[in-house]
Amino acid sequence: MIYRFTIISDEVDNFIREIQIDPEATFFDFHEAILKSADYTDDQMTSFFICDDDWEKEQEITLEKMDTNSEMDNWVMNETTLSELIEDEKQKLLYIFDYMTERCFFIELSEIITGKETKAAVCTRKEGEAPKQTIDFEELVAAGGSLDDLDENFYGDQDFDPDDFDDEGFDMGGNASPAGDDEQFQ
Repeated sequence: MIYRFTIISDEVDNFIREIQIDPEATFFDFHEAILKSADYTDDQMTSFFICDDDWEKEQEITLEKMDTNSEMDNWVMNETTLSELIEDEKQKLLYIFDYMTERCFFIELSEIITGKETKAAVCTRKEGEAPKQTIDFEELVAAGGSLDDLDENFYGDQDFDPDDFDDEGFDMGGNASPAGDDEQFQ
């Protein structure tokens, strides 16, 4: 049996990769195949997420073992086979390749091929250039990103207001109450 995954990016319209891999291969094997197909280096923290049909994250499969709550399953790439967490066609996954900005590839198990086998992961379709592997804050700003692009849900903070920050992102202190203020809260 062979799993055929289709990989796309929301950053580059014509980027498509298809990888065929044995279901008994590990997520680490799949990780290496993705890096190779995108010409990425293997020096970044990465994770897979098993997702529901709406791309909502469910289980995380990490590159390294993490100290987590013992009540939760801790899936590690080199210890987890694909077939342990993926069984059905159309299963969706995210592959986070740039942790600092949470940039990712969208992956779908497009086909389960029965009656055939593969020894190693193979990239069977390679179209378009991969997005840059990492970007930093300066590049984000140089590319036209700014604090004005952020909204009230910035990091889940309902009280976030970009007007409270100067052009370089520093808090201007406009809304902070001075110490000793006699303001009463009701």
